Amino acid sequence: MRGGPSVLGIVLAGGAGKRLMPLTADRAKPAVTFGGTYRLVDFVLSNLVNGEVMRICVLTQYKSHSLDRHVTTTWRMSSLLGNYVTPVPAQQRLGPRWYLGSADAILQSLNLVYDEQPDYIAVFGADHVYRMDPRQMLAQHLEHGAGVTVAGIRVPRADASSFGVITPAADGIAVERFLEKPADPPGLPGDPDRVFASMGNYLFTTKTLVDALHADAEDPQSVHDMGGSILPRLTAAGVAQVYDFDTNHVPGETPRDHGYWRDVGTLDAYYDAHMDLISDQPAFNLDNRKWPIYTHPGQLAPAKIAAGGIVGESVISPGCVIRGQVTRSVLSPGVVVDAGAVVQGSVLHDAVRVGRGAIVRGAVLDKNVDVPPGAVIGVNPDRDRELYTVSAAGVIALGKGQRVG
Repeated sequence: MRGGPSVLGIVLAGGAGKRLMPLTADRAKPAVTFGGTYRLVDFVLSNLVNGEVMRICVLTQYKSHSLDRHVTTTWRMSSLLGNYVTPVPAQQRLGPRWYLGSADAILQSLNLVYDEQPDYIAVFGADHVYRMDPRQMLAQHLEHGAGVTVAGIRVPRADASSFGVITPAADGIAVERFLEKPADPPGLPGDPDRVFASMGNYLFTTKTLVDALHADAEDPQSVHDMGGSILPRLTAAGVAQVYDFDTNHVPGETPRDHGYWRDVGTLDAYYDAHMDLISDQPAFNLDNRKWPIYTHPGQLAPAKIAAGGIVGESVISPGCVIRGQVTRSVLSPGVVVDAGAVVQGSVLHDAVRVGRGAIVRGAVLDKNVDVPPGAVIGVNPDRDRELYTVSAAGVIALGKGQRVG
């Protein structure tokens, strides 16, 4: 941050993303397409850059080629000012082993910290959809002298087992307990049916993080994870604080999308987040020009609605050609929907083609899927389960280039 404390951004992008299969069969989860033209990693990078964190390392590991390529070709910062966004693969600096967990990933990459010598380190996850100004979180961190500040969002207590859960102290800021994916956590004071869930975004004073990582590495019982190991350790030391995401405001937000945050780690969550984009007043507004989400738009012609084409409540990317009917759907660049075809409530990735008279309902089709003329997806549930991946809520998913039966 120019003229202020120096902050190094570390984005954790090395997870395997198994719950999002088949979309992660050939790529890391942060590289999965979202919202037509974006990759999931674009959201965290845009938040950091908009918030003046201009030196960012993206730690990668599994199936990272498309993620590395996207970061290096899209996220080009001003070298004149010393700014950068760079992917950092697992380097086995501490021996012939891959990352044991998210904390071990940072431990093995501490050369980045020693080279940059920042005052503070923002450790953010790479696969969530949201807008956030990290400067406001840093301001609280500085005001209260925390060793670590963790961003928290209120979620129903029934969903707590999917998250790290923060129990705040009486002052509402200090962290009294940090429980990783508990089965039966206590509710919030005055709001017993809700808990503070960790968003996976942390701000550390540099010395606090470095010392905690070294201590964690010496603990044979540790799982070497940020939420499972480092946060409980710093909570026990009395230096952890919570930042209430609801107090964060970004320019251009609307009352409807204020405080929006989605973990899209499952097919159902991924699908539901896309459905949040398509209404006239969406739950998450992609068109916020005061806090933009950046990506590389590609070099394609504008979308074309041909004679007979009908589109309603949908996001249509450049290069699409619509000759059939598309409703309540999100289409990535280069999608073709031929005459007589029907696409309803679906997410189609790059270069998907839906042939003449075909039907696609309630589906997520990865790039280069070719739906033959007259084929149907989302019409016969039993047949869909035999041929494709189907989520618990019934979302049908086809992987990259998968053949349609």
